[in-house]
Amino acid sequence: MEPVTLTTDRLLLRTVGPQDTDTVYRICQDPDIQRWTTIPSPYLPEHARGFTEQIAPDGWANGTMFTFGVFLPAGELTGMLSITMRSFATGEIGFWGAKEHRGNGYITEATVAACRWAFTRMSVDRVEWRAEVGNTASRAVAERAGFTVEGVLRSSLVNKGVLRDGWIGSLLPSDLGLVSTTPYVPARD
Repeated sequence: MEPVTLTTDRLLLRTVGPQDTDTVYRICQDPDIQRWTTIPSPYLPEHARGFTEQIAPDGWANGTMFTFGVFLPAGELTGMLSITMRSFATGEIGFWGAKEHRGNGYITEATVAACRWAFTRMSVDRVEWRAEVGNTASRAVAERAGFTVEGVLRSSLVNKGVLRDGWIGSLLPSDLGLVSTTPYVPARD
């Protein structure tokens, strides 16, 4: 699949490429990004190059991972998000925000836009969010974007070679006022 570009009131979401490698490398030196995400640590220039030149383009090409850089209109990278296809009609979102842009709602806005695209253009019926228990910044973004936190999955995440407990949440098309491609009947007590 060819990469798509999305816009919001304040942002441009586009795939990343070689022109973004140095910026991705610089932003990923942030200890919080290295602590809470599964990027390599230490994060080396070759990691950024592999991400922008191979991982992101390959994900689009084979339809397994849709990566968007979150840019201001002037071109400054404020963060990154990806929706990885986990099964038919289910994607998992992951994101990080550049330290200097946190607190502006950019990643929340981008998350809603990317999920809306996945629901309406990719026939996704559920987007899952997962984060290590304690990553309150990620949880706040997910909740502001409309995700329902469903619980804790024990020993469910591997980060830096260690199993960790993880929060899991979901966003459904109906959470954004959209219709699922497959009928949904919620459980009733």
